[in-house]
Amino acid sequence: MNDTPNLLKKLMEYGKSDIYPFHMPGHKRQYKGSFAVDFPNPFSIDITEIDGFDNLHHPEGILKESMEWASRIYGSCRTYYLINGSSSGILSAISGTVSRGGTILMSRNCHKSAFHGVFLNQLRAEYIYPQIIQSFGIQGGLLPEKIEEMLMNHPEIEAVFVVSPTYDGIVSDIKAIAKVVHRFRLPLIVDEAHGAHFSFGRRGGFPVSALELGADVVIQSLHKTLPSFTQTSVMHVREGYVDMGRLDRYVHMYQSSSPSYVLMAGIEGCIRYMAGEGLEQMKLFSCKIDEVRKVLSGLKHLRLLTDQEKGMYGIYDMDRSKIVISTRGTGKSGAWLDDRLRKEYHLEMEMCGSDYVTAITTLADTQEGLNRLCNALLHIDSGLSTDKDFEGENPLFQELERTPKCRMTIAQAMDESRRRVAIPDGEGMVSAEFVYVYPPGIPIVVPGEVLNKESIGLIMKYKELGLAVQGMEDEDSREIYVVDVTESDGR
Repeated sequence: MNDTPNLLKKLMEYGKSDIYPFHMPGHKRQYKGSFAVDFPNPFSIDITEIDGFDNLHHPEGILKESMEWASRIYGSCRTYYLINGSSSGILSAISGTVSRGGTILMSRNCHKSAFHGVFLNQLRAEYIYPQIIQSFGIQGGLLPEKIEEMLMNHPEIEAVFVVSPTYDGIVSDIKAIAKVVHRFRLPLIVDEAHGAHFSFGRRGGFPVSALELGADVVIQSLHKTLPSFTQTSVMHVREGYVDMGRLDRYVHMYQSSSPSYVLMAGIEGCIRYMAGEGLEQMKLFSCKIDEVRKVLSGLKHLRLLTDQEKGMYGIYDMDRSKIVISTRGTGKSGAWLDDRLRKEYHLEMEMCGSDYVTAITTLADTQEGLNRLCNALLHIDSGLSTDKDFEGENPLFQELERTPKCRMTIAQAMDESRRRVAIPDGEGMVSAEFVYVYPPGIPIVVPGEVLNKESIGLIMKYKELGLAVQGMEDEDSREIYVVDVTESDGR
């Protein structure tokens, strides 16, 4: 039938188009590159756990040897191959370090999978809030002293979970945070999904990986910033503050019982490349990014996030490979810039916020692609103006510094009787659903929290701007499930 959906055909047509990817995966579809030159037709190596090829859930042979080799490369006590993405590592780390019904301290800007870990284990979450870069309206870093304050006030906390770098490349002072957390004899888990290149980029001036700075569990998405297949990640663990046996048990629970040997070979191949030729390529990549940033410093109205912000807003370091462009002061939205780059210049960004876009660049980017990005932004910028009326516009960003009123745990709220209401009518009610903009998947509202005027206004404004507001069962994002107080023991 001619009207039958054909995903493969659509993908092949897209692959042949001139649309350039400034988004993950990090290989940027450059399959003819040196990192992929020896990789065969995936069908020819797609097998199951046959004799001689080991079992990821009980590794004794080649997979055990491969992960031990990777561990030596990274300098961890143990490194796991994750073929269910970083989400499986995040779920494993949370389940393996916090007792069921216990309490975890987590940065509010965590990926939704961390909140799912809280739900699955019926945990109580205390939050540490990132600072806000006021001039850009994006999240800054986490302050070690704030984490120490939370740990002193909440002795029931069993583990600390933070995100560094953020989606936009902001790096917190992980070394100082680790020292604080370890003084309380607790494990520090770092979602370093967007920093997989840090482990190989020191000579190129990229930030140091959390693994080298004292974190106990570090999860990295190879596919986000390195030449590896989508869905491939690694989790590094240090002994001392982590129950290794318990963590190991959960890793096998959250991974597929039929792990892909194609993906595992891709993980191994990526690490081998990065530990060899990739080290030099990272230095060359660093030079390319320096040139991109030099060119974009010529923007007159659009603004490039630079390392001038380092040392402020909790920012310890910044990942220069994330190109963050603000539209603030131009009267244009991030969605407008994102749409124009796509439709007129055939450049696909990783994400857009209310008034900015983020482009992911990697060592696999071509010079032609980087030139196209620079030329497009400069051309768009030349047609804009900075109006005084826009300078005083109210900054629109998630009010991450506020502490939401929470009446229930995530698990309690999601398991209670519930009813649907129009989002604008939900003020004062307890949400039974997540609400987030995806990407990056950071919750605006978490189940158990009271919907207030500010959060509702933020949701409606994001919808008005055309951002992807998700998390609710209502596909049109017009209604939200709230806890039905008439059915929940009078609460």
